[in-house]
Amino acid sequence: MIVAITGDHPRHHYVLRRLAETGLVSGWITEAREAHVPEPDDSLTDELKGLFRLHFTRRAEAEHRFFGDPDAGAAADVDRLVTTPEDLNGDAVHRFLEAKAPRLIFAYGCHILSGETLSRSSQYAWNVHGGLSPWYRGAATHFWPSYLLEPRMTGITLHEMTDVVDAGGIIHQTATELVPGDGLHDLSCRAVKTFADVLPEVVTRVLNRPGHVAGARQKTSGRLWLGRAWRPEHLLVIYKLFDDRIVDHCLDGRLVGKLPKLKTVDDLLA
Repeated sequence: MIVAITGDHPRHHYVLRRLAETGLVSGWITEAREAHVPEPDDSLTDELKGLFRLHFTRRAEAEHRFFGDPDAGAAADVDRLVTTPEDLNGDAVHRFLEAKAPRLIFAYGCHILSGETLSRSSQYAWNVHGGLSPWYRGAATHFWPSYLLEPRMTGITLHEMTDVVDAGGIIHQTATELVPGDGLHDLSCRAVKTFADVLPEVVTRVLNRPGHVAGARQKTSGRLWLGRAWRPEHLLVIYKLFDDRIVDHCLDGRLVGKLPKLKTVDDLLA
């Protein structure tokens, strides 16, 4: 009934494992993503190279702390196809989808799926976006809320896939609790875990409804954060100015930020 198409980092595997608890996942396509700890560009200053390595090392450490080994407890009984970004919308993926004939294509952490790929679903095509749409659409959307000093706007959106990035109808959104001592990557992982832990219920409630359940329309365009907008210089704010303690500053009342207005499956099915 469900074919999941995900990246291969620990957070992607965790979401897949929780989705598999529905008993409805018949296939899993894994896209090999970039190195979890990439190397900085040689053109950067020594300071920025150091911050770049620190940032991505902390991301890897946080994901392993929250989600464990990517393959630990993986859904071993689910048929799996491993692919590359170049072949994500290719013949092998299409044949896999045709054989499974999914009612739902569920994407998280993969590159953009073509209309031809999405047409292999008989009813639904949903994407897990690591950001709260419409305010944080696009790339690095667990980074920007902290950079803009509003960490409570860190969250996840499950939405319908359309030809406009992260703009499809919303199925469910979650924000996350601010926990003293959390750095940016702890907050990001906590947001993923909060979402993933309610995911089985959200998915089964919608799929058990007769007919077609349409997501809640996004009424504003919000902001689309392009990948090229992020630069290593932005890390100076997180690590030099705030010592990665933006959550603590918010909890202490030194930062106020803003609170999200979430759309949930309860609203959708009311």
